[in-house]
Amino acid sequence: MVNLPPQTTRSKNKQAGLNPHATTYLVKLTENNQIYESTLVQRVSPPTSVSELMQRVEAIAGTTLGELAAQFQFKSPEDLLKEKGWPGQLIEHVLGASAGSKPVPDFEQIGVELKTLPISYQGKPLETTYVSIVPLTELTGLTWQQSSVKKKLSHVLWLPILAERDIAPVDRTIGTGFLWQPSFEQEAQLRRDWEEQIELIALGRIQEISGHLGEVMQIRPKAANSKVLTDAIGPDGGLIKTLPRGFYLKTQFTQSILLDHFSN
Repeated sequence: MVNLPPQTTRSKNKQAGLNPHATTYLVKLTENNQIYESTLVQRVSPPTSVSELMQRVEAIAGTTLGELAAQFQFKSPEDLLKEKGWPGQLIEHVLGASAGSKPVPDFEQIGVELKTLPISYQGKPLETTYVSIVPLTELTGLTWQQSSVKKKLSHVLWLPILAERDIAPVDRTIGTGFLWQPSFEQEAQLRRDWEEQIELIALGRIQEISGHLGEVMQIRPKAANSKVLTDAIGPDGGLIKTLPRGFYLKTQFTQSILLDHFSN
């Protein structure tokens, strides 16, 4: 999105709707009371039903991220290393995701989580899939049913994106999205991984956790840099400082989801 300076005025433009689900605003960027740039910015309303969401998903299949960004006046990065989350942010914006950073599904009204999935030319996931932040304190009484992982993965919209390293970010193509709900066996795997690793954290053994643990879901550090620290339970039960952690789905798990869907 456009980064707005402190002095910014907006006027609603009703005639410039590039998308039937979007409201377009004329954004005027000012400095010393002088307008130095005007641009149109679209605000997309959240879908009110699963069918409406899937209509939007079908409408963007086959387009590139650059084409989509241009249509919605969404700023494109020159280097994804600096803005790794840009593809997901763009798709969230275009489809009308409303949850932001809250520990609830992205499409809060209809209970659906969005997961973009970078894939290779062979259709294989290129990286693990982030799910949610790992709670590192106040774990007494926390259960799988209450967990953010359970809430996030109960109903997922998977959106594959052809994202081989030799394809520029703006030229990466959006594939066919599909809805997924974990089977009994898949949820059992996720629950087991969640419970085993949360137990280690509760026992003050967070330093023993690595990406090798977990059958289908791992815990890894999630921070912009090594200086970002948070509280966690230490070996003696007191608080220690450590890197924030995130839950990630392993690539073999997401690969199995793709195979199950596209082989049927």
